[in-house]
Amino acid sequence: MAQKHELNWDEDAPAGRSLAPWIARAGGYGFILLVLAVAGYYLVGMALTHRISDDVDQALSEPPPGASRAVQVAADLIYRETEQNSWTANNPFFLPGYMLDNMPNYQQGIISALSRFAIEMSDQLGRTRGTSEVDRDLDKAAGLLKWPGTVWHFDLSTSWAPTTPAEKQYLAARKALLAYNERLAAGDAVFEKRADNLQATLERMTADLGSASAVIDRHLMQAGGWGVDRKVDDIFYNVKGRLYGYYMLLRELGVDFDRVIRDRELSAAWSQMLDSMRAGAQLDPLVIVNGTPDGLFFPSHLAVQGFYLLRARTQLREITNILQK
Repeated sequence: MAQKHELNWDEDAPAGRSLAPWIARAGGYGFILLVLAVAGYYLVGMALTHRISDDVDQALSEPPPGASRAVQVAADLIYRETEQNSWTANNPFFLPGYMLDNMPNYQQGIISALSRFAIEMSDQLGRTRGTSEVDRDLDKAAGLLKWPGTVWHFDLSTSWAPTTPAEKQYLAARKALLAYNERLAAGDAVFEKRADNLQATLERMTADLGSASAVIDRHLMQAGGWGVDRKVDDIFYNVKGRLYGYYMLLRELGVDFDRVIRDRELSAAWSQMLDSMRAGAQLDPLVIVNGTPDGLFFPSHLAVQGFYLLRARTQLREITNILQK
């Protein structure tokens, strides 16, 4: 009777050699290559995506004659951050932007400033008096700019159904702002360039900057120590974006309200306020450090930023006090 012979890898391989170690080694190499490919995808993608656009001399797209320059710059900033730079605050985990934190916070800081401006346009500047009808385009823009910047195509905290992502809502707000400006140029919309309207708008912006300074102050109370501070750069770039957004808006509001500023002899005060806001918006340290304000070896970047923010806020208060008289 023939003896049954079972084949196995070791017996079929040449003497003294086995295929099993080679298979195990190839599997290990494949895993390493996969890890390197994923790491490369995120690292290269992050480098290509990351962009902090803080050019305070950015040219304005020329609005139609008779339109608002501040409204136009708001529309320009929305387009730049959503289309040209790519909105990153709502990137899902499989996109490189998900790993970024400075750029998303900076972008959301800009949108916060634009949202406040849109509300003031709807409540104050874009209507004759408090009892007059709210402009439909301004009201739409103000509502859309309140949309959370972290919402992607799905927001599982509210529903399993698909939803409109943040950048699409902001682009719709941009479209509404441009529509308002076109109607304004045609004489079919209102833009009240009165001193009391400018005063009320600046007061709301001042209050918003006060809220940002409170966030900085609260975090400075935890400054120092040797632990890794994962929050300090988020706060820094969010405030930086807010300062940048307000600088760009106020730069153009100064042109829109040129007559009021000249009549109240505010040119010097307005220029000084813009200088302070500009300085805060342009702060760009390589690494954000949360040292104590009186630290010997480590700087406190939040304290420096807070100085320029509070200086600009104080100057805004001085301007509103003059406008009251």
